[in-house]
Amino acid sequence: MLLLVLLKKYTAFVGREGVPRAKIRYYGMWLRFYLDFCHRYDCFDYDLASVPDFIDKVIEKGRTGYPVRQARHAVELFLGMGGCAGDAVRLDDGDSLVAYGEACDPQRSDHPGNAVSVEYKQGDGMLPIDPIDPIDPIEQPESKPVVELDWDGVLAGLKDAITVRHYSPKTLKTYSAWARKFRIFLESKNPVDIDVGDVKDFLTWLAVDQNVSASSQNQAFNGLLFLFRNVFGEEFGKVDGVVRAKRKPYIPVVLSRREVDCIIELWGDPYRLIISLMYGCGLRISECLSLRVQSFNFDMKILTIHDGKGKKDRTVPIPDALMEVLQEQLGRVMGRHEKDCKFGFAGVFLYGQLEKKYKNAAKELIWQWFFPANNLTKVVGTGEKRRYHIHETSLQKALRKAVSKARIPKRVTSHTFRHSFASHLLQANYDIRTIQELLGHSDVRTTMIYTHTVKSVTLKDVKSPLDF
Repeated sequence: MLLLVLLKKYTAFVGREGVPRAKIRYYGMWLRFYLDFCHRYDCFDYDLASVPDFIDKVIEKGRTGYPVRQARHAVELFLGMGGCAGDAVRLDDGDSLVAYGEACDPQRSDHPGNAVSVEYKQGDGMLPIDPIDPIDPIEQPESKPVVELDWDGVLAGLKDAITVRHYSPKTLKTYSAWARKFRIFLESKNPVDIDVGDVKDFLTWLAVDQNVSASSQNQAFNGLLFLFRNVFGEEFGKVDGVVRAKRKPYIPVVLSRREVDCIIELWGDPYRLIISLMYGCGLRISECLSLRVQSFNFDMKILTIHDGKGKKDRTVPIPDALMEVLQEQLGRVMGRHEKDCKFGFAGVFLYGQLEKKYKNAAKELIWQWFFPANNLTKVVGTGEKRRYHIHETSLQKALRKAVSKARIPKRVTSHTFRHSFASHLLQANYDIRTIQELLGHSDVRTTMIYTHTVKSVTLKDVKSPLDF
């Protein structure tokens, strides 16, 4: 039973030394591996001279990075315990763990001469102790994988976790930004020592000292929740003292039809066509600018939006008022594509592995951007020149100038035209479920916000459906 006593004192010691409670079991595991190593190679001095050989054995068994550092730290803590680590535990030749007395109590009757076989039991309040396999202790499976926890590894792991789930690049950018802010707040604290209390302090600091909005606070909470679950491999649990911020109802800004026409008239192509399409079809700015030639079916008067928000596809009707100008834009795209092919450009940018699957897709007409950028983009590394679509910032800058020139006293963004699309359809008595499908909302409650942007036209004089 002396091994259990030693391990109990060791776990209490490493806890006082600042080892996180969730990691203590790994330290006990490394101690058992070290004791078994000393038995196999007759290193019964239990001093620092045996540590390099033990670490070499750990590396030989395929461990690298953080597990190696953790093993070294565990053994060094054991050797630094004082008297209890002196001549504490050995193994006999019968593959059973025996103790040659407890150095902390030299008056014991079984001290250095009377070997006592250890019975493997789980003491009250102790970690479960499994028998050590003397044949190959390093290859014992761990109850929970130990991940490489340095901040560069954390950020790389976060990127991998988001990419493997096919989340959008914007999600990666947002969650990575919150992870870096969390790191700065903790002053690059070792990720091994991070716990939920640090998250509580960070969220409290955001709300109290930084006065962030409710949406930003919830976004930070979601980012750290994803970090803990998918990078640290730990359940987030309940953060006592910090509640999810409640967002206030937001009423979107809506333009009148006259204001929409006034803004559109101040522009020339292609910005005039882009805004007209965003208002006429209820498109987000990213959905509109990333349209390709194959998205348009002029015969059926249908526009298909691929990989919208949430990687969802949907179709919307093409406005009759835009049919002619859209076909003119298609002619300009075809002419530019022919010139690009003559000068040997590498094609347009494709998403995912499409170019590997379809070798010539980047140069085919159907994959060309419907709103291409004027200049080619040089690809870093390969030196290829490819074409991208008009950038969002270019449209946003032009929009601010047009709104200022039109002297419209409203906060107008590119998304305002999507709000106006939904509100004007609702004002024209279109069904809310139809508007939901056109906008691509997963939940009708999201679409219901537009009931607050139009004047109620409910009939007060109730009639029976038989009288309609």
